[in-house]
Amino acid sequence: MRFDDAIGLWEEGARRLKAAVPGDRPALERVSDEIVTQLRRRLGGPFTSAELAQLYFRGTDWCFEIAVKTAPETPAAWDMPTVTGDAFSRYLREASDYSGGRRTEQQQAR
Repeated sequence: MRFDDAIGLWEEGARRLKAAVPGDRPALERVSDEIVTQLRRRLGGPFTSAELAQLYFRGTDWCFEIAVKTAPETPAAWDMPTVTGDAFSRYLREASDYSGGRRTEQQQAR
């Protein structure tokens, strides 16, 4: 799987979170925030969009544990495609090869 396969899933998660039922949105956002915090821990310093995609495709079961711990009373916040997609989409903006809503030309050529 490649970055191009992942970005669509991440963007869809971000769209779903924005369109969520207003009563569920705060819990979804808290879960997404906690996943972003964990992404920072897992990837450490500077990272590329390809490295983020590799982490995603290695598995995101750990995100469910975060969701249940963060919002135990809000099962709607355990929607993994939504919270995981949103978190990865947000964290992508910090990738060293991502700027202005797209990968830099150098990385696209790879």
